[in-house]
Amino acid sequence: MGENVLIVGASGDIGSSIAETLADSGYNLILHYNNTIEKIKEIQQHVDPTNILLVVQADLRRQNAVENMLKQIVFPVDHIVFASGQASYGLFQETSEEQMDEMLAVHVKAPWLITQGLLAPMIKNKSGSIIFISSIWGDIGASGEVIYSAVKGAQNSFVKALAKELGPSNVSVNAISPGFIHTKMNNHLDKEEKQAVISEIPLNRAGDPTEIANLTDFLLSGKSAYIQGTVIRINGGW
Repeated sequence: MGENVLIVGASGDIGSSIAETLADSGYNLILHYNNTIEKIKEIQQHVDPTNILLVVQADLRRQNAVENMLKQIVFPVDHIVFASGQASYGLFQETSEEQMDEMLAVHVKAPWLITQGLLAPMIKNKSGSIIFISSIWGDIGASGEVIYSAVKGAQNSFVKALAKELGPSNVSVNAISPGFIHTKMNNHLDKEEKQAVISEIPLNRAGDPTEIANLTDFLLSGKSAYIQGTVIRINGGW
């Protein structure tokens, strides 16, 4: 019987690819989504239904929704993958307090609450993994995406610090930092803008969500046992 993985944000392009890849590797899935139930239905069509333990809806902007989600997870959770994402574009000077609060809730507070709620059995069992899908902007920052860069930077710092705290308990904590990936998050860019970004990437292409999924699969495996507190860049050399 495979281990159980909670994928937060399974309805996103990267999250759904991670779900399908991990199901193929024999993991049992707990799939979280907020609005896009259609993507969850696609996952259900592509994987063995016995690999899906639970589908749970929650708006990560609301603390009571996060707490209710945790109550619904009655299965043991061996691993957590945070793949949820909410972009925020625009000048920092024009960013509202409401936007800031939402971004902090989705990317920082909700993951903290979920991790706190599910961590105790991992520590007791001296086993488990926590993986954040972060962003290149969390490393280097982006003009016009100051708030997004800030919350992704917070995720990276959280990973590095928590990894030191949980290392003695043999709980793995790492992050994956994607560069320019083919996802709907980049749909605000037109064809010329996308090509301008690709022209700066040494591999001369955007990444595919499956490449993030494959790295996630590796980080959950025993082959990555000595990787701890690391933010792994996967960006084609950008």
